[in-house]
Amino acid sequence: MNETATRVYAEIDLDAVRGNVRALRERAPRARVMAVVKADGYGHGAVPCARAALDAGAAWLGTATPEEALALRAAGIDAPVMCWLWTPGGPWREAVEAGIDVSVSALWALDEVRAAARAAGRTARVQLKADTGLGRGGCQPADWAELVGAAVAAQAEGTVHVTGLWSHFACADEPGHPSIPLQLAAFRDMLAYAEKEGVEPEVRHIANSPATLTLPESHFDLVRCGLAVYGVSPAPELGTAAQLGLRPAMTLKASVALVKDVPAGHGVSYGHHHVTAEDTRLALVPAGYADGIPRHASGRGPVLLGGKTRTVAGRVAMDQFVVDLGSGDDAAQVRAGDEAVLFGPGEDGEPTAEDWAQAAGTIAYEIVTRIGARVPRVYRNG
Repeated sequence: MNETATRVYAEIDLDAVRGNVRALRERAPRARVMAVVKADGYGHGAVPCARAALDAGAAWLGTATPEEALALRAAGIDAPVMCWLWTPGGPWREAVEAGIDVSVSALWALDEVRAAARAAGRTARVQLKADTGLGRGGCQPADWAELVGAAVAAQAEGTVHVTGLWSHFACADEPGHPSIPLQLAAFRDMLAYAEKEGVEPEVRHIANSPATLTLPESHFDLVRCGLAVYGVSPAPELGTAAQLGLRPAMTLKASVALVKDVPAGHGVSYGHHHVTAEDTRLALVPAGYADGIPRHASGRGPVLLGGKTRTVAGRVAMDQFVVDLGSGDDAAQVRAGDEAVLFGPGEDGEPTAEDWAQAAGTIAYEIVTRIGARVPRVYRNG
């Protein structure tokens, strides 16, 4: 690919992914690491990042949907894979036949996976999820005994093998939040009950990226790391990526499509929310919200262009946005085809995904994950 002629592309450094996994393993020396590659690896590319994570010692891969898990198998990845977002009628049999660990939070799911196991003629690998306080997926404590009992019975008949017990934090990215010890206590109680009833899990896990970085008491046998695998801090309150020993893997770049001089008082982009204050030079960056550039960052999103960090002028449109370069000598040097860096690791003065998150009033998870399919990924150090 001739990158200088590419409209917009995301450069993915797989060495950064490997380094981040190694750093996370050091943070959780008594646990194994699950690299979560859902949502196409948080926008970075599930298969290349899964392979890089495994190269660096990740023991498990995690996905949200069964389709994501099956895609890993189709790519030839045979490492342990878990998926957790199921609906009635899902591809249970395909998952069972592929040896994927499936999460079960309710009796209907256990019934469907048992039927799939009978149809496939093999034992299903099942992980029981406990709702310890997040209030999303998972089995409530009041229903836990019934689910565990049914799973133990299914295990006795040979249709399932309960390989894991797990839960998920609500506020691990808020150090000191009172829900954290309450969830840990609830998880320990639900673990103890299941194990008393005869469940012998291979893995017990509750820690996500922020808990992996800050709560060693939550590590158990396995830690599930998502955003941190890609080198982005899961919360500003925990520190920057560099402070956490992580390096962002994605750099988003675009080629300037047009540079032109306009007079003072000229409106820029839809609604004329930006009007030039003086005779100035405008640069057109050919990336917009169809590519994942947040419209909420209109007038605020930072861009490194012409050796200087500048700001989106006016509205982000579907396919493009404008930068007001001003009238200085540095503006005069910008030409069509020059590289604009929207975000990256921040090591060369470029903005970061967190900078864009603050500009858009969102979180860095959304910034990297929303970069769309029409943005090519260019892999480094593969």
